[in-house]
Amino acid sequence: MLIYGINPVLEALRAGRVEAIRIADRESSRLNALLEAAEHAHVPVRRVEAADLDRAVGGAARHRHQGVVAEVREAGRLSVEDLVTQARGAPLIVVLDGIEDPHNVGAILRTLDAAGADGLVRQSRHAAALGGAAAKASAGALAHVKIAEVVNIARALETLKDAGVWTVGLAGDAPTRYDQIDYTLPTALVVGAEGAGLRRLVRERCDWLVSIPMRGHVQSLNASVAAAIALFEAVRQRGP
Repeated sequence: MLIYGINPVLEALRAGRVEAIRIADRESSRLNALLEAAEHAHVPVRRVEAADLDRAVGGAARHRHQGVVAEVREAGRLSVEDLVTQARGAPLIVVLDGIEDPHNVGAILRTLDAAGADGLVRQSRHAAALGGAAAKASAGALAHVKIAEVVNIARALETLKDAGVWTVGLAGDAPTRYDQIDYTLPTALVVGAEGAGLRRLVRERCDWLVSIPMRGHVQSLNASVAAAIALFEAVRQRGP
């Protein structure tokens, strides 16, 4: 898998997942720090032309590589049960239902890491690729967050319930407010795609449906913003 950008590559180096780096000739203190980290980790570095990096990242990502592209190993496969058993306390997990925008997924990963949550559940098909764009949007959090890929999100919610985890779906029309739920319990926040929201079967599997009050003219939030609000309400309730 290819990732690009100084922060994503540096975090992947810290996580021990980088196999090789290509770098264009740009001088900056941040790039020099990355090169030092690569040398310390014994990761090979090859200098190339910026145009070669442009071609490697391609499309809309062109010129956003900040002079560095890395080949990284895929993370080891984890199950939903692994996320629960490896949690540091009462599990706090995010489940993505049909989110196909890699920038949204990256932003959610960044918030999940900042909140100290225990992992992410995502569908292996019909979901945003966990490649360069998601890694860049996550500011490197992709290298650290535990991710379980599943075939069916509705079944994954059943697995979470069997493991004693309460499932809380974010839905704009829910009568219960997001801050009226006890997040000190083992919790999985379920976030649907913008516009479509949670799919029917996923919605029906949730123990709770909650909404974030809207007081302006726009009646919905970006999925990553909604996830961040709910995650940090959980952080607030759980204390220091």
